Amino acid sequence: MKLLIVDDEPDLLDQLVKILTGQRYDVDTAADGEAALDKLFENPYDLVVLDIMLPKIDGLTVLKEMRAAGIRAPVLMLTAKGEVEDKVKGLDYGADDYLAKPFAAAELMARIRTLFRRGGEQLHAVLTVDDITLDTRTREVRRQGRIIELTLKEFSILEFLLYNKNRAVSRFTLAEHVWGDAFDPFTMSNFIDVHLKNLRRKIGDTKVIRTIRGVGFIIEDDKS
Repeated sequence: MKLLIVDDEPDLLDQLVKILTGQRYDVDTAADGEAALDKLFENPYDLVVLDIMLPKIDGLTVLKEMRAAGIRAPVLMLTAKGEVEDKVKGLDYGADDYLAKPFAAAELMARIRTLFRRGGEQLHAVLTVDDITLDTRTREVRRQGRIIELTLKEFSILEFLLYNKNRAVSRFTLAEHVWGDAFDPFTMSNFIDVHLKNLRRKIGDTKVIRTIRGVGFIIEDDKS
């Protein structure tokens, strides 16, 4: 299992690495939110331990950005703050659990094991339609066994439509998922069309993703 630990306290970060590697976890670290997002977009992780108070980009923003990008690894938030508002925001943005500092190593390990049990099936989900497969853990897309190289946005679009297979997804809902709060419908209205055109071209089948005029987009098992 591969974990990403994000915290700006060097001593705590070293302590967490020793604890987790001692339990035979493969551990990456980041000391600020910007570095965390870079690693999250480049590597698949089975779980993320994420501090709220981070330099450059705070932990809540990191969480929101990773969820908007379709990264579904369980997230355990670390906080030295006791405000209910922070916990509510974190849960709304997609956090799976909270752990307040200071904490005991035994409690940390127990919570990590619980999150692995809770999220295991989703972490290793392979989404399919026809001869196309999308692995949510390795973030690989294949058709007839051949890897299809997609950009982050193209991958997020395909993943979201596959999670909602056989259900129509509105243009706004898809844009909000892929671009988050950064999406401006007045200046970015053609972004989805451009990415969908490239995605269909790379897949090699224009019928996999169907446009429903006035509604949005859909991927269906039965396209007859």
